Amino acid sequence: MNSDRLRIFSGSSNPGLSQRICNELGQPLGRIKLSRFKSGEIYCLYEESIRNCDVFLVQTFSHPINEHFMELLVMIDAAKRASARTITLVVPYYGYSRQERKAAPREPISAKLVADLLTTAGADRVVTIDLHAPAIQGFFNIPVDHLTALDLISDYIIKKNVINPLVVSPDAGRATTAERLASNLDSPFAIMIKKRPAHNESVITHIIGEVEGMTPIIIEDLIDTGTTIVNVVEGLKERGARDVYICATHPVFSAGALERLDHPFIKEVVVTDSIALPESHADRFKVISMAPLLSDAIRIIVEGGSISTLFKYGGV
Repeated sequence: MNSDRLRIFSGSSNPGLSQRICNELGQPLGRIKLSRFKSGEIYCLYEESIRNCDVFLVQTFSHPINEHFMELLVMIDAAKRASARTITLVVPYYGYSRQERKAAPREPISAKLVADLLTTAGADRVVTIDLHAPAIQGFFNIPVDHLTALDLISDYIIKKNVINPLVVSPDAGRATTAERLASNLDSPFAIMIKKRPAHNESVITHIIGEVEGMTPIIIEDLIDTGTTIVNVVEGLKERGARDVYICATHPVFSAGALERLDHPFIKEVVVTDSIALPESHADRFKVISMAPLLSDAIRIIVEGGSISTLFKYGGV
């Protein structure tokens, strides 16, 4: 792809993914200076002209999420004041997405607040992957291109030739995604019923579906502490299942999750590079790059076309 008006810049959250996207497009990564004042305030300077250009800012909301979020707001403002023609945010992992509704009195809907702040700062479009709740697209008054890693995960699992595969939804909320993956794999699926006594805690109460002798493939949009996943894995093993495959788009992996998921009952943990993993991790962690999908989305946005052509098995 060769466009004089296209500029792609990376925030500090995942520069590796940004570079891979540029490599796919045959475009140089834009020159930008991001630094901090002694007080901790964020400084941004575009080191090349972006006047009348289509600017793409790649920033995922990984830890420390508030730092990366504020950095993106500053990048948007700087691009707007530098007369960028359009500003598109490539946000592989949309943080605060688990706060998309009021589950108790006097709670915020933080996912809506984030959408408002990004729009007010000057964003014209958002590209994101596997939102925790697809309805978050409606929180924006600008176009949102909602991509999915499910096709890539499906293709990866198909190549593994898994014995007696069984797709497992770790809760009722992921049942639709589990059903789609099961359809792609032509396998049965099961649902775990659990209760949450507190944030990042869960207790498995029931399993709907036959798991004995099957190879469970657990599908999630994200993995945070890993506690819930380990509980699910141990619950499946107690009921006679084989070792488990874990699949998730976003490896948030906070609070010792990498160590927790290096579990003898887990065969592989399949994730994407929407969030950068530490260089040192166990061999059971397999990373699928989202760079080809994101680069194709950028190409369609710039040149025109339909984003739906990127969905092999159907859209989100």
